[in-house]
Amino acid sequence: MADQTPPPPQFDPAAPHQQKPKLRPIRGFPAKVGDQTLLGLADARQISDRMVVTAPAVQAILPLMTGEKTLDEIVSAVGRGLTRQNMEMLVAQLDDAALLFGPKFDGLLDKMHREFDSAVNLPPAGTAAFADAIVNQALQRQATDEEKTQQGPHRLRELMDQWIAKALENAESPSFDELPLAVIAPHIDYPRGWLNYAGVWGRMRVVDRPDRVVILGTNHFGMATGIAACDKGYETPLGTSPLAADLAGALRSRLGDTLFAHRYDHEHEHSVELQIPWIQHCLGAGESGAHLPVMGVLVHDPAVNNGEPYDGKGVALMPFVEALRGAIAELPGKTLVVSSADLSHAGPMFGDSTPLVGEGQEPEKFRDKVMQHDREMLELVMQNKPDELVASMAWQQNPTRWCSTGNLVAALLTVRPQRVQILNYVAAADQQGAGMVSHVAAAMW
Repeated sequence: MADQTPPPPQFDPAAPHQQKPKLRPIRGFPAKVGDQTLLGLADARQISDRMVVTAPAVQAILPLMTGEKTLDEIVSAVGRGLTRQNMEMLVAQLDDAALLFGPKFDGLLDKMHREFDSAVNLPPAGTAAFADAIVNQALQRQATDEEKTQQGPHRLRELMDQWIAKALENAESPSFDELPLAVIAPHIDYPRGWLNYAGVWGRMRVVDRPDRVVILGTNHFGMATGIAACDKGYETPLGTSPLAADLAGALRSRLGDTLFAHRYDHEHEHSVELQIPWIQHCLGAGESGAHLPVMGVLVHDPAVNNGEPYDGKGVALMPFVEALRGAIAELPGKTLVVSSADLSHAGPMFGDSTPLVGEGQEPEKFRDKVMQHDREMLELVMQNKPDELVASMAWQQNPTRWCSTGNLVAALLTVRPQRVQILNYVAAADQQGAGMVSHVAAAMW
C-alpha cells in the first residue's frame, strides 16, 4: 500500500514573506508526542485550524519573526546551533499552517470573510459540539450524524432542565417577579458554568418575554480594538435565533458601518453563542413559533485605554453605550441586555507562579486573594459604580485577569439599574490546580 503521508512543506526562496517572515498572533501549548513534550503553536485568532508542533527551543526564535529581519539575521541573533536549514524548515511549516502573514493567510482570510458575509446566520460551533458529546455519552459510543441530529436537541433540553432543577432546588426565589433590565451570566463551558447559567436563565422561564435580546460578549480572538457588532442571527441545535434587525439598524444609523467593520470577530466567539440555547430554551418561541431575535456585540476592555479603542480607531465604549441606550428607548417593546461575563483567570496556566492546589498554606492564600479581589470588584458592580470599577482595574492593572470588565460596564451604563443582585458566585479550579476561572449569576432592575 502506498504511503499516504503528505510531503513536508517546502521553503520557497523566491517568496518575500518567507525571506523576512512575520509571525501572526499565535498561542503556544504543551504537545505530547510519544514520551516527549514538544511545543504546539496554533492561531490565536482561530482563522486557521492548523497547528505546528516543534521543539521548545523555537521559543527563542519566534519573537524575532517581525517581518523586519532576514533568515540569516535571525540565525545570527539566536545562535545556539541554529542553522539556516532549520530556519527554512520552521518558516515553511508556519507558512503552510497560515501562521505567517502572506498569500496563504490572505487567501484563508478572504475565504472566511466571503463565507461569513454569504450566510444569514452564524452556524453552531461550541453548542453543536456539546450536543454531539452528550448524545455520544448517552449512547456510550460514537453516534452517527443522523443520531446526533435527531437526539441532540432533546438531550440538550433535558440536561438544561436537570441543571435548572439542581441550581434552584434550594433557592429562596426560584423565579424573577418581572423581566430584569439586564442579567449577567457566564460564558465558560457548560460543565464548569452550568450552575450560574441555570441560576440566571432558569429564573427567566415565567417572566414576560422580551421583544429582543442584545448579548454583550468578550472579544477573545478577534482583531477589533474597540466595539465589534455582528449583523447575523445564530443557529444552535435548538433552532435559529434571527438577527434583531431593528436594533442593528438603529445602532448602524447612530454609529455607522464602523460598528460592523469587525463583524468577522464573531465567527468563532463563544461568549455570545453559549447564551443562545438558554435563551431559546427558557424564553421559548412566540406565537409564530420563532425564537427571539438577538444581536451580539463584543466589548473591549475600558481599563486599557479609558474606554477608547486600544489603537484609537473604531468605536469607543461611551458612544456605543449612548447609541444602545437611545436605540432601546426608541424601539417598541422591551430589550433584554445580557452581560456574558467571566471574571478572574488565575493559576499557572494563566501565568501565575503559585499553584492553586497542593501542600501548605500558599495555594489557599493565593485562592483567597483571588476571591477577595473578586468580592471587591463585584461590590462595585452591586453598587452600580462602573466608573470606579474601570478606575480600580486600570490602577491595579487587572491583577486576576478579569476578561469581561467591558461588557459588565457597558451593561451597567446602558440600563442604569436601581438595583443589582448577585445571585451566585463560583470560583472553581481544576484537579491539577492549573487554572481557576470565576463567574457570577446576577440581575439588574
